[in-house]
Amino acid sequence: MHFTDDENGQLLAEIAAAGVDLTSMQVIDFYILFEQKPEAEKFATAIASDELAPATELVKCPDTGVWEVVTRVEMVPDHTLLSQTEQYLESIANSHNGYGDGWGLMADE
Repeated sequence: MHFTDDENGQLLAEIAAAGVDLTSMQVIDFYILFEQKPEAEKFATAIASDELAPATELVKCPDTGVWEVVTRVEMVPDHTLLSQTEQYLESIANSHNGYGDGWGLMADE
C-alpha cells in the first residue's frame, strides 16, 4: 500500500504496520483545541448536530489547561477523506477560535 509523504500518510503507514485494516470502517478521533471553555462548548454543540460527526467529548488537558473537543467520525481511514474531514472540522473550529490538533485511531485489540 502506498502512503502520501506527509503527516497523515506517515500516520497511516504506522497504523497499517501495526496491523490495522485500512480498508474497513474505523472510528477516527479528531482533536480540536480551544483556549476557552465557552468556545469549546459552542463548537461541540455545533458539530454534534452535524451528520458527519455526531459524537463529541469535551475534556480539559490536565497538563496544559487547554480544552479539547474529541470528535469521533466513523469512516474508512483513507488519506483524502481524512484530510478533507480535518479541513472541514477546522473550518468550523476556526469560527469558534479553535484549531485542529490531528487525529488518531484506537485499533481493536
